[in-house]
Amino acid sequence: MSIVTLTREGHIGVITINNPPINATSHSVRAGIVDALDQIDGDPAIKAGILICEGKTFIAGADVTEFGQPPKDPILPDVIKRLEATTKPVIAAIHGHALGGGLEVALGCQYRIADKSAKLGLPEVNLGLIPGAGGTVRLPRLVPVTEAISMITSGKPVSSTKANEIGLIDAICHGALLDAAKDFAQTILDRDMPVALVDRIPVNAPDSAEWDEIIASASKKARGQIAPVTAINAIRHGIENGAEAGLLFERTKFVELRDSDQSKALRHIFFAERSVGKLPELDGVEPATITEVGVIGGGIMGAGIATASLLAGFDVIIIERNEEACANGRNTVEKHLSGSLKRGLINQDRFDRLMAALSTNTDYAALGTADLVVEAVFEDMGVKHDVFGKLSEHCKPDAVLASNTSYLDINEIAAKCVNPGRVIGLHFFSPAHIMKLLEIVRTTRADAKSLATAFAFGRALGKISVPCGVCDGFIGNRIMSAYRKHCEYMLEDGALPHQIDAAMVAFGFPMGLFAMQDMAGLEISWATRKRLAPFRGIAERYVALGDYLCELERFGKKNGLGWYRYDENGKAQPDPEVDALVIAESEKKGIARRNFTDDEIIDTILSAMRNEGDKILSEGIANSPDAIDVVMINGYGFPRHKGGPMFLTRK
Repeated sequence: MSIVTLTREGHIGVITINNPPINATSHSVRAGIVDALDQIDGDPAIKAGILICEGKTFIAGADVTEFGQPPKDPILPDVIKRLEATTKPVIAAIHGHALGGGLEVALGCQYRIADKSAKLGLPEVNLGLIPGAGGTVRLPRLVPVTEAISMITSGKPVSSTKANEIGLIDAICHGALLDAAKDFAQTILDRDMPVALVDRIPVNAPDSAEWDEIIASASKKARGQIAPVTAINAIRHGIENGAEAGLLFERTKFVELRDSDQSKALRHIFFAERSVGKLPELDGVEPATITEVGVIGGGIMGAGIATASLLAGFDVIIIERNEEACANGRNTVEKHLSGSLKRGLINQDRFDRLMAALSTNTDYAALGTADLVVEAVFEDMGVKHDVFGKLSEHCKPDAVLASNTSYLDINEIAAKCVNPGRVIGLHFFSPAHIMKLLEIVRTTRADAKSLATAFAFGRALGKISVPCGVCDGFIGNRIMSAYRKHCEYMLEDGALPHQIDAAMVAFGFPMGLFAMQDMAGLEISWATRKRLAPFRGIAERYVALGDYLCELERFGKKNGLGWYRYDENGKAQPDPEVDALVIAESEKKGIARRNFTDDEIIDTILSAMRNEGDKILSEGIANSPDAIDVVMINGYGFPRHKGGPMFLTRK
């Protein structure tokens, strides 16, 4: 069957693309579109064309398998020029997603309509690229330039409602898309052909000073990623030098970026995130149906897990120790959902339904109908054993029981539980209703159905689920502990906390290690160090600076004092008292302090990450280097455009 077909319905020629799963702009699709346009132009009986796709989506991007291969004519820019040159108006009928080259194809059409659930965007920056088929030139000639800049530099798609508001589409369809497109075609048959976008004047172009502000803002936000700023320069070039010069500039920059290290890194992590959670041993294993989720603990983490579960469509019950704690948990969830309501992510009706789907209780017997329960209580093995003992008593025999522990041995937790095969780890990252990463920890006795259910749950929550084995800290916290230790060594050897943090931010982290510790609360890692103290080797170098801060009740941002001092607005300032404490510790240990360059700091951190990552792989804790990269990028702020520590330091 042909990938692109042309059918005639009265005076309308319908071009249909059927190239599952995303109708990518492969060579066959490109050639098929051009052939169909030639037929439409050559048939006097056809007065207009409709470009539509089969399946779940409109064209949702390029065929990434063609990256790195010699281009085959017709290339996409020429296809879009051919669309603009057609003698009959063509209507792009959009459903699902029109992304990247798909939206660029739609921009080449004379008209665009979309169904009410469609999303339209140019996400190329997420792969370290800019649009390469005229997007930076055509989009700002159809919508206000600032809207075009926002869409292209953020890479975020817009809804059909937003697209209609800014002029990106001509109509929203509320019924059958093809019927709506044919009805729309009837309304434009007697109109003059619209002026091609390349021949139009840009909409509300900024002046020189505004351009400078836009570029400066984008540079700061990009934190070293070059594609967003390149995209703005391409948009500006096309506006100030004309469409043809803009198309040439855009294509040149697209090719440069495609071959860049940043794009290779971003493409690496793009594919890694989509493959890391696919376990061959779970092929064909049917997950259990989940309708009700239990959460033990309504604190910051538990309330976040409950919020995420509600937003995914599950009924949720929070178990707490008393009615006051139950009320606090419910209030925290309500606060999270109110934030989503204010941002327009949910409407009032959905907010009311989500709150109605939440219940709280102090009696574990209320979990009798729960399909999956997540424990999110204090990090103490005795407390965990008590919780799982109660779960074994009150939950149904096939309910999946999960621990959100960050460090503790889930094998030990499972061993004390009735039917340990159903016990797994679900390590969420805070805030759990926002952070995309979920470490799914496989115990030695976990059964396939429980694991399949855990991954299905992660997908329902919209998480990137990474499988890992049991060890202290799993993947992410174990690596963070390793590089934190080396950062602490650098403190004693001559660096100061703000110097290490500044080097990390310059490298591309959103914040440095010590600022991050302050934000999380220093008492958390202090508790872990105290737990592990009996296992510390006599010869092991131990840095006690974090302990000293906690003993001084410097617990971080929450009380205004940690590695930094925080003003009334929560802004961090280096604290001379901490610097003095660091220097005094070096003197006490007889360590001659020296200067560290930013490169030395980053090299030390990367080496520590790589070495610990190699150990994690050799022990089978992570399935692949990709898993480590996905965890460090999505959970710990490793700069995405560098691909992750294993990718960046691969040998």
